This record gives sequence, structure tokens and C-alpha cells, in this order.
Amino acid sequence: MKRCFIFAAGTFYGLREQPGAPDDFVIAADAGYETCRKAAVTPDVILGDFDSMDAPSEGPGVIRLPVEKDDTDTMAAVKLGLERGCQEFYIYGGTGGKRLDHTLANLQTLLYLRRRGARGFLYDDAFVWTVIENESITIEQTVEWGLLSVFCLGDRAEGVFEQGVQYPLEDAALTAEFPLGVSNHILEPKAEVRVGRGALAVGWELLPLCSR
Repeated sequence: MKRCFIFAAGTFYGLREQPGAPDDFVIAADAGYETCRKAAVTPDVILGDFDSMDAPSEGPGVIRLPVEKDDTDTMAAVKLGLERGCQEFYIYGGTGGKRLDHTLANLQTLLYLRRRGARGFLYDDAFVWTVIENESITIEQTVEWGLLSVFCLGDRAEGVFEQGVQYPLEDAALTAEFPLGVSNHILEPKAEVRVGRGALAVGWELLPLCSR
């Protein structure tokens, strides 16, 4: 499965999954190029409108985007990764910083990926997010009493099950107006989250990098 690594301009908390396979595709989205440099990762492509950093020298790996556009730089990177045949996306620097709006946009971008047959992982500080729709996901417990949060992405999600957790759910309905799924805890070696109809943002706690 071809992987795409996207480095965005938000807060970088360190590498979890690392590029290195021959067909891995690495994109620096605008000021995410500085994150690549800090992580000693060489991007295949640098793209953006370069409103948050000076544009790098022109070259085959530089794609300039207009400032006035519908796509965020991260969304443009996601679309490019899909065009290149990538099916797994690891997004760093997509949270934190001073822009909560970009964090929310990137959570929506995970749903964009899922609806196109790919899966994205959005890394925060010792936390990772993905999206499921009309399906289930199994999550390995990486931290004792590790946090698990589930939010409805849409008006309503039905047939929601959570197993292996402190507060199990069985055939529940989650809505966008009430955060019922926040701050659960994984108790078993593996937890399962399932939704029969609808989309969920699912996030769980990871070990601090210094503990790995």
C-alpha cells in the first residue's frame, strides 16, 4: 500500500510513522518544509501559496499554488497524494499552532480521504486521529488507561458500538450537538469502534515519543 507523508505548517510533535520505503511519497505543504528540515526528511514535492514562508527556489519539486483558492495547502497535498496512487496518509503539523480552523479543516480532510478509499492519520501531541464511515476499526492499547475519543462528523451517526473501553456503547446514536464520545478509556489490549451508518472521527492516545 503506497504511503504519503504530508508535513503541514502547524505544531510538529515528532515522527511516529516514518518515511523510508522506496515508493513513499513525501510532500511539504508550505511552511511544513521547515518541519521536514527539522526532521531530516527530504520532501519529493514542496507545494503551497507560500504565505507563511519564503518560497524555495524553483525546481521540479516545487508547486506554486494561488493564494486565493478553495483548497488549503494540506488539502492540495492530499489531492496530489491521491493522484499519485497513495492509499495511506500520515499528516504531521496538521494540528496546534495558532489556527484551530486549520485543525478542524484537517479533520474534515480525513473524511475526504476515507470517501476516496484511502485512510489518513492526523498526528497531534501523543494522540492520533482517523475517520471511519459505515465500518469498524480496531485500536491497540498503547497506553495504560489510554484515552479514546469519538465524534460524529455529520448530523447523526447510528449503530455506534464501542467495546474494550471504560464506557461501552451498544447500538448508540451520536450527533454533532453533544460530545458523548469524548474522553473514554481503553481497558483491553484491543478496543473496537464501529458505526453502522455515518462518519466518526476517532482519536486515541499514544505513548510519548521519549517512552518508545
